[in-house]
Amino acid sequence: MLEAWSEVDCALAELSDDVPGFRLSESMAFLEAMGQEAAQTIIYGNSGVSPEEFNGLAIRYSSTSAGNGQNVLLAGTASGSDQSSIYLVGWGDITVHGLFPKGSQAGLQHKDLGEVTVETTAGLPGARMRAFQDQFVWKMGLCVKDWRYVVRIANIDTGNLIANSSPANITTSMIKAIHRIPNLNACKPIFYMNRSVFEYLDLQRRAEVITGGQLNYELVDGKAIYMFRGIPVKIVDQLTITEAVVS
Repeated sequence: MLEAWSEVDCALAELSDDVPGFRLSESMAFLEAMGQEAAQTIIYGNSGVSPEEFNGLAIRYSSTSAGNGQNVLLAGTASGSDQSSIYLVGWGDITVHGLFPKGSQAGLQHKDLGEVTVETTAGLPGARMRAFQDQFVWKMGLCVKDWRYVVRIANIDTGNLIANSSPANITTSMIKAIHRIPNLNACKPIFYMNRSVFEYLDLQRRAEVITGGQLNYELVDGKAIYMFRGIPVKIVDQLTITEAVVS
């Protein structure tokens, strides 16, 4: 359960021409932090280390010798702790989906608590001010109902990518990942990777375009998104470049 509180000085908000808009702009940092925390938990959550978290994808797909090891692909022979991963997730009601507690609501919940008196922590100790207060709550979980609909491409050596020294063939690994999904029509498949890996994927696509590179740009609702063989590619900043080697 993620929770954040935004408190905006009434005097400061009323100096603006748009009090609701000013309050929203001040709340954006909290919303961004909650979104980043949610993404981090979906990928790297580990209830064994942090009981308040649920298990994310990395701990569920961590070994090629595990029961779901066929869906853990190794991008190459790697060493060191500068690895990254790409995930292909087939979202769906019978495959992989989010959870929320019974009796509650899905997604981010917002409560406008109006104008309250708060004690400030800066300046004169014990000083009080009138503030507009907002509460944000997000109750969420992850259900991997059918493990076959997640594929992890691990051991992408980002040092080799940056140096362009025997880099992993990302496009080949992504094609292999697609063929691990039993039925693409039974889910909504999406690739997830960080900016460093996507940058090199884009460069590989550029080099291979004369032979039919598979990355292209499609317009959805007027916004350009990245596609690989018809599957959206999304950038996730919480996917690190400091993962350990997977075996």
